[in-house]
Formats: sequence, structure tokens, C-alpha cells
Amino acid sequence: MNSSEQTSGAALVLFSGGQDSATCLAWALSRYERVETIGFDYGQRHAIELDCRQRLIDGMKALKPAWADKLGEAHTLAIPTLAEISDTALTRDIAIEMGEGGLPNTFVPGRNLIFLTFAAALAYRRGIRNVVGGMCETDYSGYPDCRDQTIKALNTALTLGMDREFELHTPLMWLDKSQTWALAQELGGEALVNLIVEQSHTCYLGERGASHDWGYGCGECPACRLRADGWTKYAENR
Repeated sequence: MNSSEQTSGAALVLFSGGQDSATCLAWALSRYERVETIGFDYGQRHAIELDCRQRLIDGMKALKPAWADKLGEAHTLAIPTLAEISDTALTRDIAIEMGEGGLPNTFVPGRNLIFLTFAAALAYRRGIRNVVGGMCETDYSGYPDCRDQTIKALNTALTLGMDREFELHTPLMWLDKSQTWALAQELGGEALVNLIVEQSHTCYLGERGASHDWGYGCGECPACRLRADGWTKYAENR
């Protein structure tokens, strides 16, 4: 494919192997003719999430034959520099706690900006204009690079900087975690919900020993608590 050609109906999904990105992948598969994925190895403590991606992809292929036909290449980019320049609980073996300025020390400065920029660069080469990410302003830890305003500003910068009309999609931006579970059910029924429970990974500590109703994890870190609270609310209205 020539890099100057645009492929209509194609999307590139930021796919970490977590609950949100798995839901976003299903969202993209329900809308686009061709869907590729990109994940990032940046020295995260919970790198086990990257190992979950293929099982999620295989599960989605089995779930809907139409999705199997749409799924294209799976890309992984190593960005070790991000861990080298950051001093956070996601890239260091330190306790998770609140940091200065009211932000938790799980915040990796520039992470989503870097991810989306690399994704757009790859999308440029692949002839894809739609980039999908799981950023959310409703259920999050106050990360400034998850805000809708940030994503829209970056969308403008990427379009100008590459002279290519990109569209950054954030289908979870205004959903809480219970609504994210509900969206998964809407997209793929109980089978997709069960797949996400069993095969996705969200725990910041990378724990997959303990099984809970909402999936695997330590049950105590902010990511686990957020996912568990969302599941409880979702289950009550299921």
C-alpha cells in the first residue's frame, strides 16, 4: 500500500490488553471494514497486559466471524525511553500514592501524547485515518492527558503536523466503568463480557493470581478498585 493512499473504513486501535482497550477494539470492529491494533512496551510493571492481547483477539475472532474477517495486523512498539525518563509507580517498583499537585504517582507524563503520536505515524504509513483510544474523562485518576480537550488539541496538531486528516476517536470518554461494561455487552453480548473478564488485564501491579467476579488482579490498586466498583454497579443493573 502506498503511504499516500487513504483506506476508507479502516481504524488503528490502541490495544494494551486491558478492559478499556478491549472494549474499544470491539467498538471499532463493529464500525470499520479493517481494524489493526497497536500496543506499547514502555517498561510498565504490568507488562503482562501485553500477553493478554492475542487471547483477546482470538476470542473476538471466535465470537463473531465478521470480526475475524476485519482484524488486520497487530503491531507492538517498544518505547523503553518512556520508563527511563519517568519516575512513576507504573514504571518503578514503588508504592502507589498521591503525588504533588494532586496527581497519583501512577501518572506517566506524556504517555498518551506519545502513544497517540506514534499511532498516528503508523496510521499514516498504513493509510489509516481513524485512530481509536480508550482515554476517559469520567472514570480516571485525574490524568491530564486523558482529557477530551487534550485529545482534541492533539488531533489538530497531528493533522497539521503530518498534513493528513486524522480523526482520534475516544468512545469511552464520557462513560464510567459500569457503562463501559454495558457497552461491551451491547457490542458482543455476555460472551464478550466474559472474554474481557477472563482474558483482559488492568491491575497496575501485574497480578493475575487472584480471580474476582470482574477479572484478575490484586484487588487493591486504583485500577482494580475502579474496575471492581464499575462491575458492581453494572451487575446490579444487568
